[in-house]
Amino acid sequence: MHVRKWRELSNFNDIIKNMKSFGMSHEKNEVLYSALKSKDPRFDGHFFVGVASTGIYCRPICKARLPKIENCTFFISAAEAEKAGYRPCLLCRPELTPGLAPIFSTENLARRTAKIIEDNCKFDSSFSKLAERLGCTDRHLRRVFVKEYHVSPVQYLQTCRLLLAKSLLTDTNLSIMDIAMTSGFGSLRRFNDLFKKQYKLPPSGFRKQLDGRSNKDFDSITLLLGYRPPYNWKQMLDFLKQRAIPKVELIKDDEYYRTVHITLSNDKEYFGWIKVENMEEKNAVALTISHTLFPQLPRVLNRVKHLFDLFCEPRVIYEKLSSMNEIIPEIIVLGTRVPGCFDAFEMSVRAILGQQITVKAATTLAGRFAKNFGTPIETGIDQLEYAFPSPCEIVELKEPIEDHLGPIGVIAKRAKTIMAMAKVFANNTIEIESCVNPEDSIKQLMELPGIGMWTAQYIAMRAMGWMDAFPDTDLGVKKVLAPRTQKEILALAESWRPWRAYATINLWNYHNGG
Repeated sequence: MHVRKWRELSNFNDIIKNMKSFGMSHEKNEVLYSALKSKDPRFDGHFFVGVASTGIYCRPICKARLPKIENCTFFISAAEAEKAGYRPCLLCRPELTPGLAPIFSTENLARRTAKIIEDNCKFDSSFSKLAERLGCTDRHLRRVFVKEYHVSPVQYLQTCRLLLAKSLLTDTNLSIMDIAMTSGFGSLRRFNDLFKKQYKLPPSGFRKQLDGRSNKDFDSITLLLGYRPPYNWKQMLDFLKQRAIPKVELIKDDEYYRTVHITLSNDKEYFGWIKVENMEEKNAVALTISHTLFPQLPRVLNRVKHLFDLFCEPRVIYEKLSSMNEIIPEIIVLGTRVPGCFDAFEMSVRAILGQQITVKAATTLAGRFAKNFGTPIETGIDQLEYAFPSPCEIVELKEPIEDHLGPIGVIAKRAKTIMAMAKVFANNTIEIESCVNPEDSIKQLMELPGIGMWTAQYIAMRAMGWMDAFPDTDLGVKKVLAPRTQKEILALAESWRPWRAYATINLWNYHNGG
């Protein structure tokens, strides 16, 4: 491959895949250097560059002066760059790099593992237990992880902790102790030692170099989460606003608010609220989180990334789906995201309530469900009053469940389906939140009473984060693609893989006039 071909996306993806085999050829370096020169946001997150003359590593969109090619070493992950002894750039801030969506099987396994690591900046149990949860041996999981990220899971975990700590030092005025604990370090001494070893200065010294920006309100903190532009923010908020659960979610002044209820495996609970707004000039969203959720910050960060699809690669997807414009001109809109969810159980209940009724009617039922079975919380924000109930709270209701849900307008059939779904989450019998094999999970969901193809695909798209989910039986999809038969629609959608969920969102937006 010649350097002049770096602009051809398919060829560049081939280079990225080849990077996963150890070693970098001169030809690959030239191609990646050309990408670095372009400052093109398409490449953000696909590689990092270490600069020998400064000892720092940068994102490919960094606005710093372009280094000479002989001083550049390219890495597949931030963890690999830090393993090689490079420190993160203070200008482009590698901790804000958007993640990558899992697509192919081995990438899916490795990236799901990375998500679980990032979710709490620690292993909740042993690595072998994690491998068992993901349906493979720990040896195989380590192998595919190293192939994907060029570092071990433990080294990746260390970088996650350090970059989260760096973000907190940069954007908040939390104490050093609070930052150490929130970032997953077992002790302040361990945090200080590792920070000095990796970044060549203590955390307190790093903070003195900042420009004085900090949060004055200790009741909350605000952090930035990066994305690849463009981002159709209005379209995202319009979708969420139509489906916002009353007293749980709120969209106002182009900002998203919601209550939060997190229950850990040891039954410990955390309640609070978040606010998310777009910072278009920084290609980032600003997340404000209440102080009651600080101990679960990594988990909240990952859920917000999933909800707002911050892993999206809009130009890659647009180019793949551009053939849809031949069916209906301009149906594919650059920057369209797939709305995920903050709470997978909440989303699953919402999907069940929405079966064969209007979006507005389902929203009303979801509000009643939250008010009757959720927990009242004080947020200080008007119209945010209840935390959505956990699956265990529903399972603990005395059966028959229809006696509880019937009075709020939920028919008996759907009440039983909600109870079956609550038991799935309470007992973790179907992988949904960290799903490696979504097609298997879809089949398992469809074995539950009252779960058909549409509901299973909808849950896969929004709760599992499966970018190839495709609810082909959806009325809006069928109307836009009429007069094609369902069989013809499925055949047509084959060319949209692995981004059929994005195709679906564009079809829905077109059907709804937006």
